Amino acid sequence: MVTIRLSRGGAKKQPFYHVVATDSRARRDGRYIERLGYYNPVARGDATETQLDIDRVEYWIGVGAQMSDRVAKIVKGYRKENAAA
Repeated sequence: MVTIRLSRGGAKKQPFYHVVATDSRARRDGRYIERLGYYNPVARGDATETQLDIDRVEYWIGVGAQMSDRVAKIVKGYRKENAAA
């Protein structure tokens, strides 16, 4: 099954996550099918906290991919933020 989840990057105490579509059996930071965007929870200044390719997220959901709980919250917030803009 394909899962849309976070893949951790960044330094110690400075997390940076890529939102990826991956096989559910793959490791958290291992092989992935497609990178869909990123989430930076410690963004400061002009840095953007979240950047997603919503069209590709919709595609993966349409073909049966499941989002993790955290990614579902991130996508919901991103949609809300961009609808207001």
